[in-house]
Formats: sequence, structure tokens, C-alpha cells
Amino acid sequence: MQFPDFFAVAPVIRVRDPLAEFLGAAEGGIIDYRYEDVVRLAGHDCPTVSSAFLMTHAALAALFGAGLPVRGEIRVDLAQPRDAGVTGVIASIATLITGATADSGFHGLAGHFNRRNKLFFDQALSLGDIRFTRLDNGAAVEVRADLARVPGSPRSGELMPLCLAGQASGAQTAEFRALWQDRVRRLLLEFFDDPAVICVSSACRDG
Repeated sequence: MQFPDFFAVAPVIRVRDPLAEFLGAAEGGIIDYRYEDVVRLAGHDCPTVSSAFLMTHAALAALFGAGLPVRGEIRVDLAQPRDAGVTGVIASIATLITGATADSGFHGLAGHFNRRNKLFFDQALSLGDIRFTRLDNGAAVEVRADLARVPGSPRSGELMPLCLAGQASGAQTAEFRALWQDRVRRLLLEFFDDPAVICVSSACRDG
């Protein structure tokens, strides 16, 4: 599978998974999650997919600093119901990286490594769209993405209906795809650490 070149230079999220370490699946339990991984999970990329990846990246960095996030020991709360809009897509990406699941994840081994009842929807949040909580010390941050600050090309909006209707020429299809990926590229490479776009807790402001 050939991905756009910029995927390879997007931020990487490194975690330690005690279950992977216990079972010998990863040396030291260290796992790197790259943007390619969430694209494989979702089957596509878009601003929602990229912002979910970046929100998780920013929240874990804020919670763990220079330390490694511990996969399976993080609770995730989402403000919206599970069937609202793109909430399910965002939740699936958070689950991939943190291991947190609602009621269908791994139930654990002899009381260890349980992944269930750590993902919750329709929760009351103060500032963000998602809250990440460390289960070892209760520290939590909320995060949200303001995608309006990284608008797509108006031309993309003109071309999408033609592509969906099968009426676009080869050149128009290529142009649409290039414009779509350029917005994703800008989010991942130019705005990944911009607190006005990916806002964590106190850095978030209304409006």
C-alpha cells in the first residue's frame, strides 16, 4: 500500500503496553503508533482522522511529559454519544492508541491487563471533545480540535460532488485528491503543536 510521502514524517506516538511486554509481543512493551496505523484502521484519511490522532498525541504528551504513556491504563471520555457524527471514528483511534474500550475489549488475565470499561460516551466535559485520564494518579486533560483554523481549499468543495457523482474527469479527480491530502498534510506537519488548533485543557478557549 503506497501512502503519501508526508505520512512518514508525521508525529509518532510511543507507548508502553504491559500486556505486550508480558506476552513478549514487543520488546519492553514499547509500541510506536504512526499515522499510517490510524489510516489502516479507518480505511481512509481526512481531517477527522488526523485531528483524532493529533488530539491523542497532545493529550498523552501533556499527561506523561517525557515518560511513556501506559497503554491499557488510560481512561477516555468523549463528550458526544457514540452514534453522533464522527464520534465513533475518533473513539476508534483513541482506542487503538490507549487500549481503552467500552465493554468489548480484552477482559484481562487473572485480574491484570483489563481493557474494558475505560471508554465512555456522552460525558460532561468542560472545554474539550475528549478527556484522557491516567488511572494511576487521576491526572486528566481535555482536548479539542479547531479545524476551522485550517480550512480546505474552496476548490475541493466544488470538486467533491463531481467525484461522488462519477462526473469528474481524471484531472479533476487528481486535483481533488491532491487538495484533500494537502489539508491533512498541513494539519499533521504545520499545526500539530499549534494550541489554537489542537487545544489541551487550559489552552482551550471558547469561540
